[in-house]
Amino acid sequence: MNTPANHDDELRCAEYALGVLSAAERRELEREAGENPLVQANLHRWQARIAPLAEDAPPVEPPPRVWQRIQRDLGVAPEVRAARRAPSTWWDNLRLWRWLGLGAGIAALVLLAVNFSSLMHFGQPTAVVSPYMVAAIARQDGVTHWTATVDTRRGNMVVVPADKSVIAAGRATELWLIPPNAKPIALGVFPADQPASMALPPEILAQMGDNAMLAVSIEPSGGSPTGQPTGPVVASGTIRPA
Repeated sequence: MNTPANHDDELRCAEYALGVLSAAERRELEREAGENPLVQANLHRWQARIAPLAEDAPPVEPPPRVWQRIQRDLGVAPEVRAARRAPSTWWDNLRLWRWLGLGAGIAALVLLAVNFSSLMHFGQPTAVVSPYMVAAIARQDGVTHWTATVDTRRGNMVVVPADKSVIAAGRATELWLIPPNAKPIALGVFPADQPASMALPPEILAQMGDNAMLAVSIEPSGGSPTGQPTGPVVASGTIRPA
């Protein structure tokens, strides 16, 4: 089984919708979408899939001081306009306040460095980890057949067809998790030609780490009778953080 290319169009569209591409990569994909209707359709489809996830994030109302600071920086705050009309004194000296602001900025950086050193002394800071993982499940020639998005917080995975698949009568597609240096773990039979949602228990999620893979094999209609793939493996892909 071969791992699909990292720059697969389907996976790039998923990363675009999740907001993990760099600015240059986003512009390049937008340019390609404007020239290629298939890429544009994939991009719109992924945006429609990912958009509902944002509904779980509660709206945050910026505190009043944020708007006050913006108004002050733009020179439209009432106190700023009044100060501009007042007679010039040392208190209104812009250069003086710039120097004081520079000094305060330096002091803040020093304080930040001290706090960071303290944190390093007592332990390493915890890295922010994305709650989502993705995989492009592709054939050996690199053509993606399915995409998988894992929500580690809810213990759920959504598998979506990216290419038309024809499965013989009496046969089914079965999804497998392959941890590094371990045997395949059956995740379940799913329809080859429509989206499917799969529940992932904690013991399965724990094995979806670096270098783990997802693979699809062709099995009898009820799934593999042995607990291991018995038919040909038609597609595979590495799981990675979104």
